Amino acid sequence: MIRRFYPGSILATLAALLLAGEFALTLVPIPPALLRPPVQSIALLDRNGIPLREARVAERFSHELALDEVPRHVVDAVLAAEDKRFYSHHGIDWLAAGRAGLAGLKRGHIVSGASTITQQLVKISGHRPRTLHAKLIEGLTALRLEQSWSKDQILAAYLNRLDFGNLNIGLASAADYYFGKPVSDLSDAEAAFLAGLPKNPRRLNPHVAPEAARRRQLTVLGRMRANRRLDPASYDAALAEPLMLRPPQRRFRAPHFVEMVLQQLPDAPAAEVRTTLDFRLNEQVEKIVRERLAQLREQNVRNAAAVVIDNATGDVIALVGSENYFEPGAGQVNGAWAQRSAGSALKPFTYLLALERGATPATMVADVRTSFPADGGFYRPENYNRRCYGPVRYRTALASSLNIPAVKVLVAAGGPAALHERLRECGLTTLNRPAEIYGLGLTLGNCEARLLEMTNAYASLARLGEFRPWRVLSTGSSTVRRYSRPELVWQIADILSDNSARTLAFGMNSALRFDYPVACKTGTSTDFRDNWTVGFTPEFSVGVWAGNFDGAPMREVSGVTGAGPILHAIFDYLHTNYGTSWYRTPATIVERTIHPLTGKLLADGDARGVREKFVADRLPEVESPEDYDSAGYVQLSAEYADWFRSAENSIRDHAVLATVADELRITSPLPGSVYLVDPDVPSSRRIPLIVNGNGKVKWHSESLSCRSEPQGDFALAAEGEHRIVVTDPVTGRRAETRIRIRFL
Repeated sequence: MIRRFYPGSILATLAALLLAGEFALTLVPIPPALLRPPVQSIALLDRNGIPLREARVAERFSHELALDEVPRHVVDAVLAAEDKRFYSHHGIDWLAAGRAGLAGLKRGHIVSGASTITQQLVKISGHRPRTLHAKLIEGLTALRLEQSWSKDQILAAYLNRLDFGNLNIGLASAADYYFGKPVSDLSDAEAAFLAGLPKNPRRLNPHVAPEAARRRQLTVLGRMRANRRLDPASYDAALAEPLMLRPPQRRFRAPHFVEMVLQQLPDAPAAEVRTTLDFRLNEQVEKIVRERLAQLREQNVRNAAAVVIDNATGDVIALVGSENYFEPGAGQVNGAWAQRSAGSALKPFTYLLALERGATPATMVADVRTSFPADGGFYRPENYNRRCYGPVRYRTALASSLNIPAVKVLVAAGGPAALHERLRECGLTTLNRPAEIYGLGLTLGNCEARLLEMTNAYASLARLGEFRPWRVLSTGSSTVRRYSRPELVWQIADILSDNSARTLAFGMNSALRFDYPVACKTGTSTDFRDNWTVGFTPEFSVGVWAGNFDGAPMREVSGVTGAGPILHAIFDYLHTNYGTSWYRTPATIVERTIHPLTGKLLADGDARGVREKFVADRLPEVESPEDYDSAGYVQLSAEYADWFRSAENSIRDHAVLATVADELRITSPLPGSVYLVDPDVPSSRRIPLIVNGNGKVKWHSESLSCRSEPQGDFALAAEGEHRIVVTDPVTGRRAETRIRIRFL
């Protein structure tokens, strides 16, 4: 029996088969990797959008872009290179597949591939063995993808996941790496060049095989012309265009800053991260550091670091960690974050504590050699130049960075515990030992500090007592905390900007003298191993450290001669290009005339006086007759006796020692004192011998040699326990003390 087939039934059967096929395709899973956004590397930008560095993710560099960001001629180049019938097939190019199959049968091996862009997208979204079964799965998945996604979606996903070599995934990353430009700016020649690379990124690597990459580009350009995507003139122009490839290295600007940013990135950062850095400013700071270090080579200064903070936000807008990050050895050490000996840079916080306890810039302190009780013995600081100045005001003592007064001020301001708490409150995280371990030397910087944290602590002074954490990422808000009265911090700023007040130690024309107001303070550690200068205006805080990362001492380079000129140059640049100002005088601040040796109020216009600034409700006492002797000389207490008799006394024509009628008392050394002597420090072998009163006395000890010099009386240290006796030859009065001396 002959069965007849009617055209209608054949068409119905085919339709049913097509519907069944369409339904079957819906059961084919889309690769999970295609359902997730492509992995993107992290582009770090400065505050103005200037690229600093790209951080790779999953060992690749990648930027996602939308298809509407890709110009038509770039799409044409990709289609010419990979799939010219992309917009007309449904995932498999049967014509190309047939041709490839026939060619393979004739040659006996695969001559050319016929994978469409859709098939390639499926292939790069998962790892499968190169088998016939894998090819079948990829083909079915490509058909399924075309069933679900639009052509533009497929093409965009492909361009963002394609390997262009040299760790570049995606067209945007490739355009930036090879040509240093966005995809939108690619020429026809550049587009064809990039479109050709994915065929074999390793063999076509233009940095290794430029001729092979060029031949592949010519092939793509020829296909574009054959596809009528390039007219003859455009084709000829593309052939003639020289390709300006970037050197095979990645952008790495502000390297120390960028490394700090990478350490602070959240677990899932955005593809573009806006930082706080002002790259153009950072370039200038780098230049200043290089130029100044070149002038300090002979003094064995090999490195420096600098930080600039925007006070309003806490933003780190410049950070240079060393002269040259790429120098072998020490270059990659980040001097802005390294822990170094703080030196005298901490003194302003000591004086602020004193002002909070009622002191004023006119409060007097005795700059005379003094032994302070300490664990295991006595602490006897020296001024930087080993000279004492007698009665000095807090203003002068702070501005001229005198050590002995700073220790006395700390004693009066609550001791090491109070300063330790304040410094931690101002963001210094390196003070991780109890306050008593540092002792009174804390105010002189016997601790370690980081330049970035030190600069931010000064930024809190610039905000007149308001602490705000520093930040390197521009997103997110920070907690602001006030820790002092604005008018008191304003007094500290006023002192630190007073060039006349620092003349005693630095002279009139040091690196700290500006033509506009800047508050600044230096610091130099023992043996010239570290020197600092930190300063601020209302807008900016700048910190500079200079020294050697290996701890080698510099040759007589202090903060004012090493770090100071760098800070000065940075502020000059800020002042000229960004603008700086100064604070309005608070309404609670008044000016009065005081006596420079007593700190007490004089009548306005008194020729003996100097002007000083006070909080209105914290004026000093008015002078009284008891402040002077019958001849009008200022009377100094017995604390000044030793200094008054020394060659350091420069006020003999203005002051006398007050007459003391009490019994003779030894004020140094105190009974029970234990002295720890370092044989390598000759000055520690001299035990100061001081009594109350101003007469000439005679010292005696059976076990120690007691001597008298113009600078004062002292005993030469010897191991053991000792009895010391003092006698006043005029009155016959006598006193004694017992001490113990140990050699380290």
